[in-house]
Amino acid sequence: MMLTKKNLIPLFALFIIFLFFQNCSSNSTPSSPTPNNGTGQLEDPPICDLTAKESELTTAMTAATTDENPAVDFSFIVERADGKQFTYNRGASTLTTSYESASTSKWVSAVIILRLVDKGVLSLDDKPQQYIPGWPITSDKPLYNITLRHLLSFTSGLTEDHACTFSPTANYFSCANNIANANIANTMIPGTEFYYANTHLHVAGAMAIKAYGKSSWQDLFTEFKTETGLFSTSTYDLPSSTNPRLAGGMHWTGNEYFAFIKAFKNGSLLSSTLMNEMYSDQIASATIVNSPISVINQVWHYGFGSWQECPDSLSYSCSPGTRISSPGAYGAYPFWDRAKNYYGIFARQGELGTFRKGMDLEQPLRPYIEAWVNCN
Repeated sequence: MMLTKKNLIPLFALFIIFLFFQNCSSNSTPSSPTPNNGTGQLEDPPICDLTAKESELTTAMTAATTDENPAVDFSFIVERADGKQFTYNRGASTLTTSYESASTSKWVSAVIILRLVDKGVLSLDDKPQQYIPGWPITSDKPLYNITLRHLLSFTSGLTEDHACTFSPTANYFSCANNIANANIANTMIPGTEFYYANTHLHVAGAMAIKAYGKSSWQDLFTEFKTETGLFSTSTYDLPSSTNPRLAGGMHWTGNEYFAFIKAFKNGSLLSSTLMNEMYSDQIASATIVNSPISVINQVWHYGFGSWQECPDSLSYSCSPGTRISSPGAYGAYPFWDRAKNYYGIFARQGELGTFRKGMDLEQPLRPYIEAWVNCN
């Protein structure tokens, strides 16, 4: 066909329309954006293989170094936000094995006492002399102003332990007064120094028992079990059931402690007010005088009966309550990572004083655990 001025006009208009739609198509956003694989072709986003992550975590757990001569078996359970769980058992250890608690009991003891604050039986501002008969620290002494808050945050000034906390035959309440007498000359102002010791929770427990009109810690623990359904086979029995060490005298199983963390996390054990207190840095203005965390070259702070972790830092710069834990001297490690929304426990019982060995086990495994946690 011969092109003339008459028929060039519609052809030119069609060409303009074609360019318009071509340009719109090239500038539109794909419905499923995908990365370029280097070949000029688009590929689907990677999908995390949960089974593969579980296999990698199992392999890492199996290869993990624990105490030597002898090696220490352990069990592990973790749960992430969607309810999926991962468990691992090494050697003879299981999640139903009964282990001595060491300091893992501190978290539990603090919660039992704080439940009485929720019930109105106690106040965080109450003092030992209000409840413990024969309390020897008089009003002319600086430690007269100790409160339950100071006791639960280990800033009470009761820095000197007494042999009675390790005696199976000692009377629990006499032991509380023995602790007071051992510290009566202490000139520290309550709230100004953090000192990790058995003393604080022993006195707090004595206050709780007397304030509630009970005869022993076992009465409080039995009621706690009945109300919550937790720790059905666990005991406070060290050094004895009549003189339990609240800061380290339990026997528990991994499954039972894990259920405790879950109930705590879900807010079914304490009111929101006291949960916020638990998340708070209770020693922000205190000087850290004695802390076992120094052996792992980190600085953590303390809430009530539990650590406020700040990993990989030589100065406390974390938001309080980001990660809560209560590791014990036998190397067990219960934890709740609030920031990353997962929780669990390494259950084990090495030699006394192997707290660091437990942390040396957990910390290299944490990247594998969190890779599993984040795999969707």
